[in-house]
Amino acid sequence: MALSRSMFKVLAALAQSDARMTQRQLSAASGLSLGTVNSVLHDAEEAGLVEDGLLSIDGLKSLKPYEVGNAIIMAAGLSSRLAPISYEKPKGLLRVRGEVLIERQIRQLQEAGVTDITVVVGYKKEYFFYLASKFGVHIKVNPQYATRNNNYTLWLVRDRLDNTYVCSSDDYFEENPFEHYVYEAYYATQYVSGHTDEWCVSTGSGGRITEVSVGGADAWTMLGHAYFDRAFSTAFVPILDAAVRKLETADMLWEDIFRSHTNELRMVARHYPGASIHEFDTLDQVSGFDPAFIENVDSNIFENIVSVLGCEKSQIHSFYPLKQGLTNLSCHFSVGEGADEREYVYRHPGLGTEKMVDRAAEEAGLRLARDLGLDNTFIYEDQRQGWKISRFVSNARPLDPHDHVQLKRAMEMCRKLHESGATLSRSFDFVEEGLGYERLLAERGPIEIPGYNELKEKVLRLKELAEKDGFPCCVSHNDFFYLNFLIDEQDEYSLIDWEYAGMSDEASDFGTFTVCCELSNAEAEEALRDYFGHTPTIRERRHFWSYVVFAGWCWYVWSLEKEVEGDNVGEWLLIYYRYAQDNVDRVLSWYEGVEPRGEREAS
Repeated sequence: MALSRSMFKVLAALAQSDARMTQRQLSAASGLSLGTVNSVLHDAEEAGLVEDGLLSIDGLKSLKPYEVGNAIIMAAGLSSRLAPISYEKPKGLLRVRGEVLIERQIRQLQEAGVTDITVVVGYKKEYFFYLASKFGVHIKVNPQYATRNNNYTLWLVRDRLDNTYVCSSDDYFEENPFEHYVYEAYYATQYVSGHTDEWCVSTGSGGRITEVSVGGADAWTMLGHAYFDRAFSTAFVPILDAAVRKLETADMLWEDIFRSHTNELRMVARHYPGASIHEFDTLDQVSGFDPAFIENVDSNIFENIVSVLGCEKSQIHSFYPLKQGLTNLSCHFSVGEGADEREYVYRHPGLGTEKMVDRAAEEAGLRLARDLGLDNTFIYEDQRQGWKISRFVSNARPLDPHDHVQLKRAMEMCRKLHESGATLSRSFDFVEEGLGYERLLAERGPIEIPGYNELKEKVLRLKELAEKDGFPCCVSHNDFFYLNFLIDEQDEYSLIDWEYAGMSDEASDFGTFTVCCELSNAEAEEALRDYFGHTPTIRERRHFWSYVVFAGWCWYVWSLEKEVEGDNVGEWLLIYYRYAQDNVDRVLSWYEGVEPRGEREAS
């Protein structure tokens, strides 16, 4: 027998009490008026659900359909906006006001009698494993945490959705919101006065959510946990399953799917008083809630900043991510206030980058660039661990390689680097790199791309000829293109990201720049004149253009390997190919004295 809302509230209140309750106590516990409590108790006694002021066996049975069966805590995400702390540990493991966020939430669930708890993990998943032995929770791993949003997290545990709390590991509830019995599916909401960018709900009869909009004003917003009752779960799981199987839903939240199906899915808005639920998206929000957080935080990153800049932890603020990925992660931060405030960038090395990047060579390149006046941002890099601190350039703009003035400046900086006389321990060669990528590609089977072998043979022949030109091997940036230039408001240029710096042929940076900036032939010729400071000789021209071919071919083969691995490099596969294919015959003719057919016909 389905219970009315009032009957449920009275019976649930009695179920949670160890002794008889007065009607006044029942009124306070259930939120019903004294008159309503009196009437409900009379009906309950008539139905045999309450006997002598206590819940009867039948009364307990009538609550069984409303009993919470389990809880899901979602803890798989990257939490990029909580940089830099999230670089070291997942957000749910932050210690706020003396308690670890997810531990506090688990305790609150268990206090409400919800002991079947599943934690879905992904990013730094091993950090959560201890919860299984400490609290007896189940751990479920989401292997696609970096590419799918939380709809996939919930889909992984779809078989566990019943009478279920759905929670986020980073929520902080000032008072325990969880109950042993829940009447119907709901989403926790808090009222926001004025404009908000949060998800706002509109409700109809009985508080049912009829519409969800992103952003609004003077509205009840979705914040905190949700509860799925059995009817909601039964209806939602097939909808979730169908949505997850579509590629276009990868970035969706499960709430996105719900808001598209509010006509089919009944969920009410449960109102909570303001400031009782806290969700932390940024470090400043955590610090605002817990002023002692920064001083007490266990973070190597903060220790690194303090050791380099000589500041106090309490002076560090205004963190936000600049670059988020699975390799290097970068965030902005400030130190000090007012006129004394200084802005910086903290670069945190991603997992496994120590195998790809020679940090000692990178640090040597950065020091060289700073000493030469090519990079005004670099402050410090730890060679062993790979973290770096730089100055933040406000209102910076990237280089426009199609602007003559900026192109000339870039080539002058390139020349200054090459003529520095410095050396680095690492070396880089486009053709050798390309052959390495080819070996990886060949491990997957024969390379049967039409024209591939012909192009490769021409590239290797051109390499033999170019080596005879006798150009020096010099220190090079090796990632020399427009996105690695910062131009500040005073028109000062900085060449950043020296991860791949090393000894290369003098023409390597020109090859990278021409290909990756997609220069036209005329622009590339202009760049050559700017680099040399004169009209290039035949020897100079053919040699530097040969490295346009080598750069195009190297990254073309790299792109083929990436595509086979499942990555989509998009139009760059064609761009790299065209720079190699469209120039190789022309440059070979400058060495071999045979005019290519296309140029002869066009002349």
